[in-house]
Amino acid sequence: MKPRPTWGGKREGAGRPRKQGSKPRHVRRPEIAKNTALHVSLRVCREVGRLRRPAGYQAIRRAIAACIGRRDFRVVHTSIQGNHIHLLVEANHKRALTNGGRAFMVSAAQHLNAARGRRGEVFIQRYHAVPLKTPRQARAAIAYVMNNWRRHGEDQDGPRQRAALVDPYSMGIVFDGWRELPTPFAIPDGYEPLPVCGARSWMLTVGWRKHPLVGLREVPGPLGERARR
Repeated sequence: MKPRPTWGGKREGAGRPRKQGSKPRHVRRPEIAKNTALHVSLRVCREVGRLRRPAGYQAIRRAIAACIGRRDFRVVHTSIQGNHIHLLVEANHKRALTNGGRAFMVSAAQHLNAARGRRGEVFIQRYHAVPLKTPRQARAAIAYVMNNWRRHGEDQDGPRQRAALVDPYSMGIVFDGWRELPTPFAIPDGYEPLPVCGARSWMLTVGWRKHPLVGLREVPGPLGERARR
């Protein structure tokens, strides 16, 4: 009898080996309920350059504005770091999150590429989204986004940064949850804040306030927040 071939078919270790540093495999996102609050993070390619520059700020500002008209997806809070972006969003269902996230990424990619005079990939991979399921988790996420610049040492980058109370590359100037301030800051002449979509979810309006408000000089840690003394 002619022996059966030993190639082909499913078997452990078959196929082309994965390259070091390649993108993670696609994981199916779970279903989400209406007005679910999520912490979304996106990382850009090295070739895009530093985001915390006026051109990068305006590119992300336009990308948020492109999502303003959506009824089922809202960008509530934003901060722009050197090579990544943090968003707190609300979505009515999984498709709304997918479409809204894609719309933001497409617009941001177009404007960032235009600002850099380049073409090609902007984001390293698709966005990472974590649903905020408890008031404590929501409070930690808000502090993380608002004060992420302190976590990365951007608040010590120069005299102006050390004197600033809030990150100019975030929505901090219009945030109404600062512990030390009864009302938001006055907006300086010439400064264009990042666009804001008012929160509708219980988690981002009432729930997170069951815990202490966010301190202006609070430094968020990897698993929550810690205060800078």
